[in-house]
Amino acid sequence: MAFGRRDDLSLKARAVAYLSRREHSRQELQRKLSAYTDDSAAIEAVLDELQREHWQSDGRYAQAYAHRKAQAQGTQRIVQSLRQQGVADAELAGLQQQLRDSEPERARAVWQRRFGNAPTDARDYARQYRFLAGRGFSAECIRRILGGKSDD
Repeated sequence: MAFGRRDDLSLKARAVAYLSRREHSRQELQRKLSAYTDDSAAIEAVLDELQREHWQSDGRYAQAYAHRKAQAQGTQRIVQSLRQQGVADAELAGLQQQLRDSEPERARAVWQRRFGNAPTDARDYARQYRFLAGRGFSAECIRRILGGKSDD
């Protein structure tokens, strides 16, 4: 079998190729592999084998995704995205707590890069609040930053 041509790759070889570039969730791999076959049982068998052999892990995927997104997004947004990508709540429990613990520092860094100065009036406060809320930071965290209270 010549692996130089895309048509000759098995489902497992395709999945391993995807995983060699970056971590993927099970759902994401399933979607990508479904473009090459209509046999959902074959796809499930390949995905089960990859999980057994520790090639694919939703927990590792969640950690890698959170690491990439944490500097710009809040806990709520990261967790919501991971749930949409099929990561189970059991895989997210520890990660969610880690993100919550670091959220004040991350939110302050995002706010500092974007604004740097405390809001001058109610309109400015609302604008900064909306920006941080849109990034998925918690309301309590945003109020602390915009109110000038210490995070300690």
